[in-house]
Amino acid sequence: MGVSGHAVHPIEPSRIVVSGPPCHRLEPHSGTIRPPQTMRFHLIDNVQEMDGDRIVARKQVSAAEEYLADHFPGFPILPGVMMLEAMLQAARTLLEARGDGPWVVGGVRAVKYGAMVRPGQSLRVEVTVSEPDDDGVVSCKGTGIVEGDPGDGDTAISGRFTMRPPRLLSAVQLQESETTCS
Repeated sequence: MGVSGHAVHPIEPSRIVVSGPPCHRLEPHSGTIRPPQTMRFHLIDNVQEMDGDRIVARKQVSAAEEYLADHFPGFPILPGVMMLEAMLQAARTLLEARGDGPWVVGGVRAVKYGAMVRPGQSLRVEVTVSEPDDDGVVSCKGTGIVEGDPGDGDTAISGRFTMRPPRLLSAVQLQESETTCS
């Protein structure tokens, strides 16, 4: 067990996590990875429904959320990236409840934004997921609906995205990728 009470999983010293949950930490010189810590922004306040391939969750928007002070002063609205993150967190919750995981976002496409979500309103997120393909990638479709006046029932966000297991790269692959970035 690690210091935080989480199990420490050994890995080959020549392999490190370079894409995956940003909270996974490689312990220097030990070849182990610590599990992720709790995310700072929990955008799912509750799960209303969940079955094998579908989840319905809710994000209550409060004026006390720090990012609303800058988005936008005098007219706070839930940022689109936070709506998207709520859909990703709902998908991750569903997939992890099936015993799979950990999961990271693989790609996002066809995202459309509509109605604004203001403090005092909720974002009702519904996500459906497919079975993993041969590479472990899961296709997801999500929508976010405004709850509360004005705009009750309006679509705030919709789109498709994929979730996938974190990928491990060898130290040689990492070194090659670092030399191409400048």
